[in-house]
Amino acid sequence: MSDEIVYTPRELLAVVAARLIGDGESVFVGTGLPLVGALLAHKLHAPQMMAIYEGGSIGAEPTSLPWSVADPLTFYKAPVILSMSSVFGHSRAGYADVGFLGGAQIDMYGNMNATCIGPYGNPSVRLTGSGGANDIASLCQKIIFMGLHLPERFPEKVDYITSPGFLDGPGAREKAGLIGGGPWRVISHLGVMGFDDDTRRMKLLSYHPGVNPEVVQQFTGFELLLADDVHETPRPTEEELHVLRTVVDPNQIFVF
Repeated sequence: MSDEIVYTPRELLAVVAARLIGDGESVFVGTGLPLVGALLAHKLHAPQMMAIYEGGSIGAEPTSLPWSVADPLTFYKAPVILSMSSVFGHSRAGYADVGFLGGAQIDMYGNMNATCIGPYGNPSVRLTGSGGANDIASLCQKIIFMGLHLPERFPEKVDYITSPGFLDGPGAREKAGLIGGGPWRVISHLGVMGFDDDTRRMKLLSYHPGVNPEVVQQFTGFELLLADDVHETPRPTEEELHVLRTVVDPNQIFVF
């Protein structure tokens, strides 16, 4: 009988997200796996992590997993409760270290699209739009994108820039007056990507168990750079899975 730890793909993504959060960081979380990852990090290795919720609360201690960033649980024991506009002002003041985002597309420079597929004036699909995503992408110091990894979702150039990454390359964010540091990590169901310091292009840092760099490239619509130490993503540990399954998301709301 194999002693290999069994986990679901979504559990792996939640664990990877949690590992990227440092103790003491303020994190603009989002609904779903980003929220699970943030709470998992708080329980495991980042007790001083402070969650920022779009609904207006900061530093809450929810007694169970909130369904969304506007769930009343996100206000429980929150030392700070602001309006939605004020909580984004908190980010403008430089107090948001990490922001989680998702979307329909992300390109080689980390620009994100959640507005439309096809030309803006005559799209084939109209999406939900920015919400607070542009603010988070423009203002937070590090952006983590989470999404499915398919060629149409990782095009060379997004159909519409809802949330800015590095725009068209080195120096573009600074020229545009964006104060945040820009995209930092991309977590997909195939691997973890970062961005090259010189070219600002996306590069593969690790590939998840069961795939390899060639497979990740096949599902990408542009040429991925490879990190010098590209490696397999470490599998979830027994402790990480135990806390995830029994404390953070025991009802498998987001990790099933």
